[in-house]
Amino acid sequence: MLPSLFISHGSPMLALEPGASGPALTRLAAELPRPRAILVVSAHWESTALRVTGAAQPETWHDFGGFPAALYQVQYPAPGHPQLAAQIVQVLDAAGLPAQLDPERPFDHGAWVPLSLMYPAADIPLVQLSLPSRQGAELQTRIGRALAGLRGQGVLLIGSGSITHNLGELDWHAGPEVIEPWAQGFRDWMVARLAADDETALHDYRQRAPAAVRNHPSDEHLLPLFFARGAGGQFKVEHSGFTHGALGMDIYSFA
Repeated sequence: MLPSLFISHGSPMLALEPGASGPALTRLAAELPRPRAILVVSAHWESTALRVTGAAQPETWHDFGGFPAALYQVQYPAPGHPQLAAQIVQVLDAAGLPAQLDPERPFDHGAWVPLSLMYPAADIPLVQLSLPSRQGAELQTRIGRALAGLRGQGVLLIGSGSITHNLGELDWHAGPEVIEPWAQGFRDWMVARLAADDETALHDYRQRAPAAVRNHPSDEHLLPLFFARGAGGQFKVEHSGFTHGALGMDIYSFA
């Protein structure tokens, strides 16, 4: 059975400058059974209600600005999977989590950037599920648990965000050896609570974790972690590290 994954996707430049986490993503994909489809919850599709990409061929969305021209030329032409999308809506509805198909939504960079390193051929069908970011961690855990059965059907479930995400305090010139203590402390607390399977503390991370609000001024980039945890089992750190001093690049599996 496939695990669920949490991927810290970093800057969109990861697609062109893979750094240390790019090879980790490539290795992880090579070690996993080949999925028949992929479902991603991305920090970059915030919504009020749950929505699922329903198009047969969603476009690649360059949903960012100020990057080199070469990045805007990158395409990830993975097919959609309307049948799987409809199944996801049905499963969520049955769990008391109403969802709707979105026939227009393209793939945002939270999905295609890490997948371009994992499955560069873009030949595995891809579906995205939106993130009701104002409804907190417990909802994401519920959503993950509702969809966990897809793992046994060959669907790779991915939460794509970042273990730390305060863009205002990044040092864009810092090397990977530079790590801010407040970012490291938060990351270590999260890993310890994940290893202990301490759901109560994890759901209450904004009050309990050290420098929680400093690491996540808003929590849309951490919420996909709760989806991945809810959908999976045994926690494992697949990769850890930081870029720009405080942008966590951890990758976790839940098998």
